[in-house]
Amino acid sequence: MKNRLKYILLSLTIVLALLALWQVRRVATQVRQSEEAKVRLWASAIGQRNELAAATQQFFQEATLDEHRKMELYTDILQSFADPDLGTDMGFSLRYVNYIVDSSRTPIIITTARDSIISVPQELAGQKLEGALLEEYSQNPPFDYNLWGMRMTLYYKESEYYTRLREVLESFTQSFLSDITQNSVLVPVVIVDSTRAHVIAYGNIDSASIGHFDWSNDPIEVILPSGGLSYVYYATTPLLKELRWVPLFYLFIAAVLIIVSYFLFRTARTAEQNRIWVGLAKETAHQLGTPLSSLTGWVEYLRDKEFTPQYAAEVEKDLHRLETITRRFSKIGSIPELKEDDVREATLAAISYLQSRSPRRIHFNVTFPEGETFLAPLNGYLFQWVIENLCKNAIDAMEGEGTVTIVASQDARKIYLDISDTGRGMNREVQRRIFDSGFTTKSRGWGLGLPLARRIINQYHRGRLYLKYSIPGQGSCFRIVLRKK
Repeated sequence: MKNRLKYILLSLTIVLALLALWQVRRVATQVRQSEEAKVRLWASAIGQRNELAAATQQFFQEATLDEHRKMELYTDILQSFADPDLGTDMGFSLRYVNYIVDSSRTPIIITTARDSIISVPQELAGQKLEGALLEEYSQNPPFDYNLWGMRMTLYYKESEYYTRLREVLESFTQSFLSDITQNSVLVPVVIVDSTRAHVIAYGNIDSASIGHFDWSNDPIEVILPSGGLSYVYYATTPLLKELRWVPLFYLFIAAVLIIVSYFLFRTARTAEQNRIWVGLAKETAHQLGTPLSSLTGWVEYLRDKEFTPQYAAEVEKDLHRLETITRRFSKIGSIPELKEDDVREATLAAISYLQSRSPRRIHFNVTFPEGETFLAPLNGYLFQWVIENLCKNAIDAMEGEGTVTIVASQDARKIYLDISDTGRGMNREVQRRIFDSGFTTKSRGWGLGLPLARRIINQYHRGRLYLKYSIPGQGSCFRIVLRKK
């Protein structure tokens, strides 16, 4: 029973460890999936921000084209002043030209063929368009036109509105890159240019770790608001990296628990064996004490009397008892030899020895069905020891007065012996521990009788010994089950 309990506890430890490992792995998987979902959501947000940036860039390009068309219309109106066939209303045209310039807030310079500034802005009139000023107004292609036979050229810079818009776009680009690199899900991010050779920005990672960055994930292609193509590479979050080691950590803990449990069981088993061997030595002395006391008494009795055959027979019984005890203890710890024997004869032999050495008020009632043979593989010395141990316990439980009843039965495969008494019985707590080594309810005893008896029947004879029932105040019954073959 104890060995079975050990295996049950060991199996339970392994099962609990596996369940804990499975649970931790399941939680780690859920967290990993949640983190991956956040990363995918973050990547989707990058894509949406990228679409917004692309739309803004397209608007800026269209706005630049619109500004170019306005300047083209401006030069066409100026050139129409020199064509009398068009019938241009000079006043209206000048007002319209001024409206175009004022509404677009576009800085312009008009020069003559010799690059002398003759028009807007007035403070530059008469100067040469050259050097830094020429570079400043050469951002866009100029417009050439003729006015009253003079060759004119119109230079213009970007509109103030578009300049402000460009500043906003540049700020948006920086904010865009910052939002990507310093993301709320703490994804390590590296942004590279279109050649994938130069790092534009990075976040949630230090510069020293870029060389060891995980580039295995497919990059997200991003067109920045400034129009440049870039790629966003992202790696596993630190939390996901740590979660990969959690199952292994718990597996290590489970292995340590199993190893510790194994050594605890082994230590307990060694301690139990030590107790058994120490108790066995004391039990040997106890077993030898009975026939030795009897022999001592016979010596004193015969000292001054005439020797008769009856006395010799009694002394011979005690000598045979000593031989039996020696044989019994010689079998402990080795595999005993089993041979087909009569269970009835072995049982009656054990009862015969006990009956003459038990209190007079103890009665033995042995019942074997008439006409039936009870043959089973037995080691007679050990089997009689079991019968004697059970009967001695019954005698102790009856406190010197009562009946020990042995009833035999059998079927095609097994033999059953029920050994009952009319003693005080046992409560449930005692019933659970009666086969534990070292447990006893007696003031004098070592608690080895029942464990040894069970070992002899269960392990040596491949049978079974168990408590059939016990009723406090009424008695107990033990059953021995033996295999016929």
